[in-house]
Amino acid sequence: MFNIVKKEIQWGEETLTLETGRVARQADGSVIATLGETSVMANVTFAKQPKPGMDFFPLTVHYQEKYYAAGKVPGGFFKREARPTEKETLTARLIDRPIRPLFVPGFKNETLVMCTVLSHDLVNDPDMVAMIAASAALTISGAPFRGPIAGCRVGFEDGEYILNPEIDDMHDLRNNPDQRLDLVVAGTKDAVMMVESEAYELTESEMLGAVKFAHDSIQPVIDLIIDLAEDAAKEPFDFQAPDYSELFEAVRSAGEDKMREAYAISDKLERQAAVAAVKEGVKEGLSEEQLEDPNLSAALKKLESTVLRSDVVKNGRRIDGRALDEIRDIVAETKVLPRTHGSALFTRGETQALCVTTLGTGDDEQFIDALHGNFKSNFLLHYNFPPYSVGEAGRVGPPGRREIGHGKLAWRALQAVLPAPTDFPYTVRMVSEITESNGSSSMASVCGGSLSMMDAGVPLKAAVAGVAMGLVLEEDGSYGILSDILGDEDHLGDMDFKVAGTEAGITSLQMDIKVAGITQEIMEKALEQAKAGRLHILGEMAKAVSEAGEFSEHAPRIETMQIPTDKIREVIGSGGKVIREIVEVSGAKVDINDEGIIKIASPNGEAIKKAYDMIHSIVAEPEEGKIYKGKVVKIVDFGAFVNFFGKRDGLVHVSQIKNERLNHPSDVLSEGQEVWVKLLGFDDRGKVRLAMKMVDQETGEEVSKADA
Repeated sequence: MFNIVKKEIQWGEETLTLETGRVARQADGSVIATLGETSVMANVTFAKQPKPGMDFFPLTVHYQEKYYAAGKVPGGFFKREARPTEKETLTARLIDRPIRPLFVPGFKNETLVMCTVLSHDLVNDPDMVAMIAASAALTISGAPFRGPIAGCRVGFEDGEYILNPEIDDMHDLRNNPDQRLDLVVAGTKDAVMMVESEAYELTESEMLGAVKFAHDSIQPVIDLIIDLAEDAAKEPFDFQAPDYSELFEAVRSAGEDKMREAYAISDKLERQAAVAAVKEGVKEGLSEEQLEDPNLSAALKKLESTVLRSDVVKNGRRIDGRALDEIRDIVAETKVLPRTHGSALFTRGETQALCVTTLGTGDDEQFIDALHGNFKSNFLLHYNFPPYSVGEAGRVGPPGRREIGHGKLAWRALQAVLPAPTDFPYTVRMVSEITESNGSSSMASVCGGSLSMMDAGVPLKAAVAGVAMGLVLEEDGSYGILSDILGDEDHLGDMDFKVAGTEAGITSLQMDIKVAGITQEIMEKALEQAKAGRLHILGEMAKAVSEAGEFSEHAPRIETMQIPTDKIREVIGSGGKVIREIVEVSGAKVDINDEGIIKIASPNGEAIKKAYDMIHSIVAEPEEGKIYKGKVVKIVDFGAFVNFFGKRDGLVHVSQIKNERLNHPSDVLSEGQEVWVKLLGFDDRGKVRLAMKMVDQETGEEVSKADA
């Protein structure tokens, strides 16, 4: 009934297995990949005919984490997996980016790749397993896919690269000083296709070494997929890329010169209008048959690409007249909004980000429910890309995959320089509103975000800047690397290479390739050129702010204190009674965790002090020989009980009230009276012994024996 094909290798510390033929047999390609005890099923289907009028490749990649994979029940009211989580969206993008350029040009049949996590051992991250499964499923599906690819994760600890580190080693790297890198690399047999990383000020050579280590490490996996395909692949789909060379020559002869003039216009909107006018002019000179050709839009795009690319490689000339390594003019401003905790406006050419930082308390941390466990995050970065930023009128809705991906890239770049939560106990939310866009808005978010957090008083370890690099790679091997690319250079070029970091090193790296990979030489040169651009941008940012600013009067102040864990119950009280009383009486917000770290927050310093004193009185122990101010709570024949330390009471024996004989303590004391007492010590039963007679009741100072 089943025609099962199964292949496996030892990969790093685990066994990697690929299996097909058991499940989803109606899909064009179906593979279950297993690493350790983490299993992901990838299913590929593609339409056998393109949709009429389709002028782009309709590839959709889905990645789904099923809670049953880790033996969990989903949270929420419906107890069912709902909209994709951030991790699912980011992983879908990770898989999409390296496979999309490897489909044969001209293939426009609707294609679906679905990856489902079936089992999770809480050790091996399923995202890389999903990428391998998707590549294998595409390779055996018969689709015109020029793979296979493979991917892996790389860590960097004690100067050594680590293949596929465990999930726990990659979690919360900011608080793990030994682990300095979380790098994902995907590539083919010959070249790297995609890079995504979170780093802690690695040098360019260290980062390049990590990419090379990853590419070498995926070679056995690519061989394994080829081995599987030799036994299980379907017949290749009969697809021939359309030949529109005659149509392109007609378009080229009619519009090349005018298109070159249009691309000489530096202003983005004017250039777009001129390019559109050239296209209309070209169409007017074509025959009816040529106008009805479904490849007309592809021919027009190729004309644009040819004009832009030839100028870059042959003449070293860019659209706006800049040198290949030149950064556009930069204006950096802080304190642009009066009531926010921190704000900055970062403008680079025609790209602009308004970045706003808000400081919150522990109550504002984001609770994340993931397959490998539940945890909180105290750094949030949200990126918004409204239609007006590119001069368009369009639908506004929830953040899409692009916004989530760009926001995560900026998050990775900035979180590496945040202070430890113990040093800065705030929840930090940074929002980047893209108000103009022509070239990397995610890198503008990094620059503006760094400035806005410093304006808010966040003590960053160093300022962070980012720059987007581009590439034009010709068939003869000649190429040009572009710094600070424009939108058109990104759209018509071969690479989008984003590098962010401090003066000391790289904190984030993202690379996407539209051709079949790039060489190590190109990547090394791009990294060095990006470093020069990053240092230039950091210099411009330093003109706006050089160090953390003053706290906004509207931001909460937070003070932390550490108490013994055996005192937590006393601070909280039965049913939370004590901590609620502290909040009500002081007016401050109080948060306590299982380690005994208490955060007290309020814009009012007096409220913080009052809450601190109330908590201190509960958890601190009275010191023998110290003088305290207390209140008489009960009078008895043999003395008076005084509340002197929080809720702690002690006995002042009648002989210790005054240096004279008293008939009864009530002769000089009354309930509710405030008195100064000295702690003499504790008796055999642990009872507190206090004295009044050796303390001046007016000043609270101890009286010497001679004075007494």
